[in-house]
Amino acid sequence: MDFRTTVERAQRLKQLHAEHKPLVLPTVWDVWSARTAADAGFPALTIGSHPLATSRGADDHEGQTFEEVIAAVRPIVAAVDIPVSVDLEAGYGQEPVDLIAGLTEAGGVGLNLEDTVHSDGGRVRSTHEHARYIAGLRAAADDAGIPVWINGRTDLFLLAEKPADVLDEVIERLRAMEEAGADSLYPVRIQDDDDLLLAVTGSVGVPVNSTAHPVKHDLERFRRLGVGRITYGPLLQVAMTDAMKSVLGPWAP
Repeated sequence: MDFRTTVERAQRLKQLHAEHKPLVLPTVWDVWSARTAADAGFPALTIGSHPLATSRGADDHEGQTFEEVIAAVRPIVAAVDIPVSVDLEAGYGQEPVDLIAGLTEAGGVGLNLEDTVHSDGGRVRSTHEHARYIAGLRAAADDAGIPVWINGRTDLFLLAEKPADVLDEVIERLRAMEEAGADSLYPVRIQDDDDLLLAVTGSVGVPVNSTAHPVKHDLERFRRLGVGRITYGPLLQVAMTDAMKSVLGPWAP
């Protein structure tokens, strides 16, 4: 994909976040799912690490190399004419400049970056370390001349025994990511908790990303709670799996 097209798609992704409250980005994993979502009318997509790994017979949590992920992403991005963001887990051990270079060379114009480093024993980056990595991504994207959309993720709620107990720490981390240049923020695993979603969306100045199930959740509820961006994580693939089993069930021996 040429440089001009990549820049235009990056600019379009930024514009879409401003126009849609929330912006829904179906999480896809191959050419078929990407084309299906685009044909359904969605203006942008994201590729999820979990569904991508599952579709390739690999493990999530950086069970693929960065080079393998980029090779798998390239034909998906090329198959549609809309912006595509990519879940790059914790960065696959890459320096920020190399992560941005690989992503944009494949035509990706957004990324998700989490703070659980699965390739390093599953440790969680400190607030400062994670913000510093995001700042490096912002600087690398700026130097490349491509306004890559950075979705900064934290797993603190996910890892806590009682998510409400870590709310202050989460907000501190989200604000640090925002200050470092993240365009949106993704505190995972609170999609069913209205109070935590409200607390988070009211504490930062950029869109908050929530996971959603395309069948079990309600778009209007997320809009009411101030969520600015929705992705499905592995849940669209889960819903498609359920639907496929339902269709095939009567035909099974």
